[in-house]
Amino acid sequence: MSTGVIILLIVVAVALVAAVVARSVAARGAGGGRGLKRRFGPEYDRAVARHDGDTKAAEHELEERVKRHGSLREQPLDPAARERYLVRWTAVQEQFVDSPRDAVVEADRLIAEVAGARGFPDGGRFDEQLDALSVHHAHHAHGYRRVHRAAHAPTAGSGAGPAAGTEELREALVEARALFQDLTAPARGDEKALSRGKTEPREKTEEAPAATRTDTDTSRGRTHAPWALNRRHVKGS
Repeated sequence: MSTGVIILLIVVAVALVAAVVARSVAARGAGGGRGLKRRFGPEYDRAVARHDGDTKAAEHELEERVKRHGSLREQPLDPAARERYLVRWTAVQEQFVDSPRDAVVEADRLIAEVAGARGFPDGGRFDEQLDALSVHHAHHAHGYRRVHRAAHAPTAGSGAGPAAGTEELREALVEARALFQDLTAPARGDEKALSRGKTEPREKTEEAPAATRTDTDTSRGRTHAPWALNRRHVKGS
């Protein structure tokens, strides 16, 4: 076989390999984009908007989030800890009536604490914690982003910028509640995971006051907003 024929065969083979690789990459990119959009939902659209419509850049960012946090295994909450978190959230909602901003600040702190207890990055690293939450709770992660921004917004009269209004604070708290409910809802298999290796009985926790328990459905991991929070009858509204 002549040298010319060998070179020609090599060129053809390289071209075929390149075509196969290009088709594979294109197919993977299209499928990956659809998969990311299904996985991240509204977070996908926010990422695209944040990158000024650059879909490839947005998808690269989301893929990096999955690489960093996709293997994270959420830790189950001890029933007593879950009860305490639910009671504290109810107190936040009640506090909103008289002090909306303080309630939002506490809600931001509480979500960070619960997320840390579930195995997400520490709340002191907000961006990292939010990225991890967006991978596993994509449809509600924005609520945490909103309440965090509201909690750190300038206060009235500070001169650092416009303060968040009462309605903006209320909406942030309501949206954040969905993520809080996700994080505190009992997951299938939680009890089994908690019981592994535990032989000592847990100390009986102090029962929450009856008035507080009326706003907390611990059997479903749901918290009900006080009438004033739902109807917007708060000071400054």
